[in-house]
Amino acid sequence: MDTDSKKTFYITTPIYYPSDKLHIGHTYCTVATDAIARYKRLCGCNVMFLTGTDEHGQKIEEKAKQAGITPQQFVDNIVEGNGGILDLWKLMNISNDRFIRTTDGYHVNAVQRIFSKMYENGDIYKGKYVGKYCTPCESFWTESQLVDGKCPDCGREVIDAEEEAYFFRLSKYAGRVRELLLTGDFLEPASRVNEMIKNFIDPGLEDLCVSRTSFTWGIPVDFDAGHVVYVWVDALFNYMTALGYMNDAHDDLKKYWPADVHIVGKEIVRFHSIIWPAMLMSVGEPLPKKVYGHGWLVMDGGKMSKSKGNVVDPYRLAERYGVDALRFFLLRTFPFGADGNFSNELLIGCINNDLANDLGNLVSRTTAMAEKYFGGRLPENHRFHGEMDDALVSAVSALRGRYEAQMEKFQLQNALEEIFKVIQRANKYIDENAPWVLARDMDANGPRLAAVLYNLLETVRICAVLLTPFMPESCEKIFEQLGADEASRSWDSAARWAVLPADCRVVKGEALFPRIDMKKELEELEKMNEAPSESKSNPVLPNVTIDEFAKCDMRVCKVLSCESVKKSEKLLKFTLDDGSGAPRQILSGIRKFYEPEQLAGKTVVAILNLPPRKMMGLESNGMLLSAVCEVNGEEKLHLLMLDDSIPAGYRLC
Repeated sequence: MDTDSKKTFYITTPIYYPSDKLHIGHTYCTVATDAIARYKRLCGCNVMFLTGTDEHGQKIEEKAKQAGITPQQFVDNIVEGNGGILDLWKLMNISNDRFIRTTDGYHVNAVQRIFSKMYENGDIYKGKYVGKYCTPCESFWTESQLVDGKCPDCGREVIDAEEEAYFFRLSKYAGRVRELLLTGDFLEPASRVNEMIKNFIDPGLEDLCVSRTSFTWGIPVDFDAGHVVYVWVDALFNYMTALGYMNDAHDDLKKYWPADVHIVGKEIVRFHSIIWPAMLMSVGEPLPKKVYGHGWLVMDGGKMSKSKGNVVDPYRLAERYGVDALRFFLLRTFPFGADGNFSNELLIGCINNDLANDLGNLVSRTTAMAEKYFGGRLPENHRFHGEMDDALVSAVSALRGRYEAQMEKFQLQNALEEIFKVIQRANKYIDENAPWVLARDMDANGPRLAAVLYNLLETVRICAVLLTPFMPESCEKIFEQLGADEASRSWDSAARWAVLPADCRVVKGEALFPRIDMKKELEELEKMNEAPSESKSNPVLPNVTIDEFAKCDMRVCKVLSCESVKKSEKLLKFTLDDGSGAPRQILSGIRKFYEPEQLAGKTVVAILNLPPRKMMGLESNGMLLSAVCEVNGEEKLHLLMLDDSIPAGYRLC
């Protein structure tokens, strides 16, 4: 079918604030959205899946200043740098079709046009803002909305804000927004609707401050110098500018808008279900069809947060257990609309019970027996089945319909539950039919044994098709073990029995999900999570003699120039004056921690008498000295720098 003739489906995640400490909570929403997008593609839809980063605001300006770099350098490093958001999405196998950054030029220009349009419509006016502001959440609050005097979303201190500002006539649209929330299913789950009406609409919807003058890192209001657009106006319109609204960078607006669903965390439902519809009403554009507000991943009842020190590193988990196991755990364990309490015990238990014991065991036993008893090729009469098989065949044949009903409601956990009911039934079917007993007399029982194994192979195939949105790489491995062709992996094939080709070649592969020793693994994780105390030094290395130490030629060097190494996310190339009269080139893997512009002209220390080595095709002649430490779970590096008055070439002793 031609792509343009397929039914379209536009799904988005919120654009993420570029945090300098990414944790498993950041991946939850995007992994879930990815599973939905993959499911829709599997069904034959022409999908547009958008994600991105929200890069403006006071919070980023302040963090950049603390780091001694520009805000643009700060967000570039976190979004595109080693271990940044793009790396995390790649790690988690996110299949987004488009990625937007709110610093993209086309978006900046479009937001200026949008702001002007709302102003010209009479929906934006100038005034003075006096109230409370939460810098981490970039949220304005009234005194009555605070909880114990703090931000109701993050629980942190708010500041008194007073400045000249433009306001959006949000109150003008209160009645229409209320009606939108109360009729149909614009906002789900239903509990979110009650929260919005009770907490924001009924107390009286106040006009919204939509510009700031107390900082500069934002999209300028082009008709009034000194004002920058409030980040939530900037951020929300990304869903349309990424399709070409008010710009010519893209041309997909007619094709995909209105969005089918915005998947968002519950803390930003207010912006998406009240402010966003009101602004769209102001500019006369269609509203999205649905906003779905999911819950948080929490630890001990509290939202994961760097400031609370309760973050979980997705890189570490993916390295130990595999990306698919991590994706599966997130979507299998927690109901999507509610909060989920993360623990290592839950993760390991899910891997052991569902993936190792149930799915992995079924795939391993089935393929091993097909290979052992029939050399991986079943005989021609293998499609026979009788009354003993009806319960399994009936359950598998109806699985796609039950699964589809849950996926269409975004009940991902329930969809997986339907699959695993069938997987558990198939494991029971093995025990009921005892293939190893049938194999004792192949002359008499060969056809029956072949039928049992074929029924199991078909069960695995259909389950793998439906698991593909959740665990794409693992399901590809399953299809390879089954010898399944492309037709056997399609959405249509998941509703039909006896699709595996007669000449398929079954091969037992390696265990997909090895079982984990819970006790030992928890002990290992505990050791890994024990951050070194900031008051204690690292253990002292074994003693060296003065003569051994003297062999290290450590010299003061001046940085003549510093630049990033092309195609490397880690390396910086230094050209140094080491006092010898000839420039020295050293490569250092510190790009994550420093921008090249920060280091030119600095006075550093290098070991000069190390053997030359090649990195990324370039020769490095020495090593710069630095200190690495971990503070609150975050790695820090400090390049050793000296007073600039010390001349190049002086030796340290």
